[in-house]
Formats: sequence, structure tokens, C-alpha cells
Amino acid sequence: MSPLVLHELPAIEAVPAAAWNALVGDDHPFLRHEFLHALEASGAVSPATGWVPRHLTLWQGEALVGVMPHYHKHHSFGEYVFDWGWAEAWERAGGDYYPKGLSAIPFTPAPGPRLALAPHLDPLAARRVLAEAWEESGLSSWHLLFAEPAEVEAWQAACPSLLARQGVQFQWRDRGYGDFEGFLAALTAKRRKAIRRERRLVAEQGLTLHRLEGEAIDAAAMAHFFRCYEITYLERGRHGYLGLDFFERLRRTLPESLLLIQARRDGAPVAAALCLQGARTLYGRYWGSEILADCLHFEACYYQGIEHCLARGLTLFDPGTQGEHKLSRGFAPRRLTSLHHIADSRLRDAVARFCAEERAHVEAYCRAAEAALPFRDA
Repeated sequence: MSPLVLHELPAIEAVPAAAWNALVGDDHPFLRHEFLHALEASGAVSPATGWVPRHLTLWQGEALVGVMPHYHKHHSFGEYVFDWGWAEAWERAGGDYYPKGLSAIPFTPAPGPRLALAPHLDPLAARRVLAEAWEESGLSSWHLLFAEPAEVEAWQAACPSLLARQGVQFQWRDRGYGDFEGFLAALTAKRRKAIRRERRLVAEQGLTLHRLEGEAIDAAAMAHFFRCYEITYLERGRHGYLGLDFFERLRRTLPESLLLIQARRDGAPVAAALCLQGARTLYGRYWGSEILADCLHFEACYYQGIEHCLARGLTLFDPGTQGEHKLSRGFAPRRLTSLHHIADSRLRDAVARFCAEERAHVEAYCRAAEAALPFRDA
């Protein structure tokens, strides 16, 4: 068997899409070549935006046997695991925190795999080869964000010095509800009544909801969605991370993974939510509206997604970060883990103390959130 050789590549297009996707599979759209290429080709991810691609690939002879997205970052924007305080503290002490190494999906706080390996590889040996790269890189740190639990455990076995940081998101899971009425039946009477009222309010404002998939999402629908997406950011005084070119590339190259939820009034679209879907999971990611309408966000971003999951046999709905208001709508807290290699022992010790203190608060928060879930047997 040929030895494992690591190559660091400056662009995702340096790897043929078929070779990358053969390792990644179809379950997780964000790790697919098409998604990562759309980020780079549209300019959202580039040295000019502070994201320098340095994708890690493992080879045996001419065969590609391992891939992991990887970037050198010159800031901490677009990550959703916030380490600004670590950077500030290290720079006050005279160190250089940036550039840092990052293995994550840019602008996408969705849990999923980060390293894809050929089935015959020893995963422990493969991770140790990768670990040698970032340990010898000369960078201040390396960060693995939003990895799945099994991958977190595998990395900790390969590199016991990695620091684990805990976080939380809210996700919906199908418990055999059958349909939306079955889901409502599992809730308390108070919450059933509240959700029905919210959905009724949307209809009473003359709004109808429509779910478009794949080829049914045409250029006009995507352009309208993008106008709505930009409004969400302009309300905060800035533009979104992603441009229309990025979304158009997804529409052309990854249509089977797209779900567009449109709200229409008098037949014309007025709001939209764009989701991606894998084999088992729906990911709610982008939203915007041209109008103000009571409860429309809940309908377009939560209830339509739940209905879609139940109709398509998807068992998990990840609607994105933040939002305790998701609790009352049946989205349960899920603990998340990020892993961090800190090169300097002084900074590593300080970060380790911070993570330990933060973990206690996260655990208490999760317990309180679980107690607040509106299920009748909760």
C-alpha cells in the first residue's frame, strides 16, 4: 500500500469535482464540491475577503483518498464560533493570532462532516498526518467547527491536546409524527393553539406559501429571493456575505439540494427562504422579506420546513443559529462541539480555562432549555 501524502491546494477547482464528491457522497450538501466551488468562484471566499483556501487532500499514489476544506483566516467573521476575545488577548500579549487555520464551511454554522476518507484508510493514521501539517504550519491555531460527534471523538483520539468548546443550537427531529397534525398532537394544548393561530394570521393577511424544489427554481425566483436576502442585511446597515452569483451557481450546479419557500400575495412573491437538503436533513439557511407581516417568518422558516421534512421523509431540520423562540415551536437544544489547536502553551492554558467555564454555563442553559420544551411528555 502506498504511503499517505498530504497536498495543500490553493483552490477547490484544483480537485476534480467527481473525485472530491466520490469521497463526500450526497448526504451533506455543504461539503460537496459544487457548494465550496460556488463560494470561491463567486468571490465570497478569497484572499480579498480574508478567506485563503488551503484545502487539505490525502493521496496514495495517484488516488485521492481524503479531503478536508481548510482556510487560512485573517479575521473571524463568518464562522459563528466566536474567538475574537482569544485573538484580542493574544495580540495584547504581543502575539499574532492571524492568520489562523480553519476547517469549516464558510458562512455555514451547520453541523456535518468535515473530513471525508476512503473506506480502506485507517482514520487514526489519516488524522495524524493532517495534524502534523497544522502543528508544523507556524500558525497560531487551527480550528475545527461544527463537526459531528463521531468526528469530534475521532479527532480527540488522534490529537488528545485539542481543546473542546461547547455550543448549542435548536433543531427539530421527527419522532414519528406522520404529518403536521401529528406533530401538533405531541405538543401541549397551549402551544397547539398558538401555532394554529400564527398560521391562521399569515393566511388572513392574504399570504400563501409555496415550496419550490430543484429545477422549479428558475432565475427569476432566485433573483427575487436574493433581493429579500439582501434586505435582511441592509436592515442592519451592511450587505450579506454572499452575492447573487453564489446563489445562481447553486441553482445551476446543485439544484437537487435546493428548496425555496416563497410567500406570495396576489400571486406575486413577497418573501422567501432558501434551504438546502441532504439525504436525512433539511438545513434552513437564508431568509428575507419585502413586507412586514405578522408571523410570516415563523411560517416560512419553521412550519413550512417541518411540513417538508414530514412529506419527504427527512428526520432532522436544522433551521440555523440562535433563537430561543424556536423552543416553543418544537426545536430542541442540541449540544455542539468545536475543536481548537492552540500552538502557544500560554494561550492554550488560558483558552482551556475559558472553555471549561463556558461549558458549565452551556450545560446549565441546555438543561433549562430542555425543561422549557412544549411537548406533552417533556
